[in-house]
Amino acid sequence: MAARRNWTREEHILAFNLYCKIPFGTIHMRNPKVIELAKLLGRTVGAVSYKLANFARLDPSLRARGIKGMPHGSGGESEVWREFESDPEALAFESECLLARLSGRKLEDIAEIDEEELPKEGLERERMVRTRVNQHFFRQAVLSAYDYKCCITDLAVPELLIASHIVPWAVNKAQRMNPRNGLCLNALHDRAFDRKLMFIDEDFKVRFRKPLVFMGRRSSGLDWLLGYEGKEIATPRKFRPDPRLLAEHRKLVKST
Repeated sequence: MAARRNWTREEHILAFNLYCKIPFGTIHMRNPKVIELAKLLGRTVGAVSYKLANFARLDPSLRARGIKGMPHGSGGESEVWREFESDPEALAFESECLLARLSGRKLEDIAEIDEEELPKEGLERERMVRTRVNQHFFRQAVLSAYDYKCCITDLAVPELLIASHIVPWAVNKAQRMNPRNGLCLNALHDRAFDRKLMFIDEDFKVRFRKPLVFMGRRSSGLDWLLGYEGKEIATPRKFRPDPRLLAEHRKLVKST
């Protein structure tokens, strides 16, 4: 029998990368992405699936709902999770770089970046690539958490879905890459949320500012937007939106 091979830090980071990118309900041995990562790591599909489930035990969203994942894990998972909480931008970018290197693909391809939009070379290109890579990671983490459905309307057309920051990108740098600072919204409700015309209250219900509601009473053109007033959003099993960040957004709305 071959000796058991310990998981390295890089392998833990790659497993965490996949944990962030797939819906919680698809962490199983039949998932093609789990199978693909197992091949890249030279590990069994069962081992990779088990490792992903171990990350679930660290997710505060799951713990709050009594979902513990696999009860026993290694210190490596905890270390990577803490690294991500401490500096999510750095770990997200490192995980994508590792994936590109291991799979033999360009980092720009991993993040679906159109290279025609980038400078040919230099520090500006490096900065733009890093930003685009992290934005792509955030989008995948948020949309997969919500099973690729708008949390308000259940719209399931990826091209019309936005990984919307609860607290804006420019306002709180520390929360830029935190998936719990994200909501999966359709393009129209994302626009209303971003422009502070809409917010989510303490009970996770959709609320609109009074001027917009008053305008809607005089025009049927706002029905599809305002028709969801008072509806409770669908919250995901992993990376549930942080109530503190929703409260911070509400303060921003009230200050406008």
